[in-house]
Amino acid sequence: MNIPEQLKYTSDHEWVKVDGDIATVGVTDFAQGELGDIVYVEIETEGESIDANEVFGSVEAVKTVSDLFMPVSGEIVEVNEALEDSPELVNESPYEDGWMIKIKMSDANEADGLMDASTYKEHIGA
Repeated sequence: MNIPEQLKYTSDHEWVKVDGDIATVGVTDFAQGELGDIVYVEIETEGESIDANEVFGSVEAVKTVSDLFMPVSGEIVEVNEALEDSPELVNESPYEDGWMIKIKMSDANEADGLMDASTYKEHIGA
C-alpha cells in the first residue's frame, strides 16, 4: 500500500498536498482499494468556499457511493476535469493523475492538524 511521506491525511481517507496556500486533495490508495472500481466522480463545487469536514463531492464505485469531505476550509479553485471521462484514474494513480480538487486555503494552519503518514498508517492498521 502506497502512503507517501510528504502528504497529510484525514480520518476520512483524503490526502492533502500543501503548496503555499493551495492544497491539492484526493483519496488515498487505501480508500480507492476499499471502494473498488470507481465509475463516477461528482464534484460540482468549483468556485465555492466550503468549511473543513463538509462534503465537496462524491465518488461512485461499483458497489457503493461515498461522500468526499473537505480536509481544510477554503475555496475550491480547480477540479480535475480528467476524472469526468476517466474516473478510473483514482484507482490507477490516486496520488498523481487521480487528484480531485485544489483548494485555496482560508487558513493554512488547518493543515497542521491533519495526520502525517505514520499516524495514518496506524489509523488504517497498516
